[in-house]
Amino acid sequence: MGSSSLPSFIQMSSTYSSSPQKKFQIGIARTNTQFSWSFSSPPSCKVLYKSVPLAASIAILLWSSPAHAGFMSGISGIESVPGPQLPPIDFLNRFNEENQKKYAENDARFQSSPLLKKLLEQSKLNKEKNRKETEDKYCIRGAEWGVGDCSAEGMSPEEREQFIAMLKQKAEQK
Repeated sequence: MGSSSLPSFIQMSSTYSSSPQKKFQIGIARTNTQFSWSFSSPPSCKVLYKSVPLAASIAILLWSSPAHAGFMSGISGIESVPGPQLPPIDFLNRFNEENQKKYAENDARFQSSPLLKKLLEQSKLNKEKNRKETEDKYCIRGAEWGVGDCSAEGMSPEEREQFIAMLKQKAEQK
């Protein structure tokens, strides 16, 4: 096998030995497209020795049951047990009711305040203005790229430049 060209017949052999008395040889011969295997001694013990752990590993992987959290996996924790009923404290109940009334009044007064109404109206106007600016920006970009609703695809180069200039002027006026 020292030559650089491929011979028409290749002979490979390997020797496996697990003990000094047992030897196993594999020979592979190739002639054009035909392969033949030859075993010099039957390796039944060796093959059995290597295939049993493989079969056991595959069996464990394929037939293993899902893991469980343990014997308490179906039991709810202590946080689900209601605690003892404490006696109501009148002072705290009255204080809580007064605070709730105060908060409700403040919320109603804030909701009806002219400042909040002015800010909500300004927010609506800004939203519409920002939407229109975004629309104009994308229309100009579409005209320059030749895509979308504002495309200037069928126009001559002069008409296209005039159209884009008109869109930019219109966007700046707002």
